[in-house]
Amino acid sequence: MIRLLCTLLAVFSLAACTVREAPTEHSSTPPAQTAVQEQETPQQSEGTQPSQEEAMLKITVGDRELLAAFEDNSSAEEFKALLAQGPVTVEMEDYGGFEKVGPLGTALTRNDTQITTEPGDIILYQGNQITIYYDTNTWSFTRLARINDPAGLKEILGDGTVQVIFSLA
Repeated sequence: MIRLLCTLLAVFSLAACTVREAPTEHSSTPPAQTAVQEQETPQQSEGTQPSQEEAMLKITVGDRELLAAFEDNSSAEEFKALLAQGPVTVEMEDYGGFEKVGPLGTALTRNDTQITTEPGDIILYQGNQITIYYDTNTWSFTRLARINDPAGLKEILGDGTVQVIFSLA
């Protein structure tokens, strides 16, 4: 009888170890899945929130309004903060046959990288100049924003000096 009890205890002990190991293996998989789901959930909610709250840049040239999406850098954040105080009007002139440039009236942090601009790029130059590109140029610049639809941009900006109003949309 004692042998029977010892045998039964041994069997139950082995079964108990197996039961403990199985949940450990299974429990390691769900936490990994849960961690992934937890990571996805904030990204999804963050992805939803910025689209609802994300500010756009409005560029007014005469009676034309253009919308631009801000870049993800500290310079663009500073530019947004500046515009949150009110619109910024800049007298802009042609330069090099590929951009309009004018003094921003303040200096922003630079995040310069070697880039090739495209029509519709809004660029911070030397920390205190703002440019709107209607053609390409390669240099070390900080991109602040990009116009959503740059079609006909050169014609909208016109020749010579133009007054451009930057504001939050």
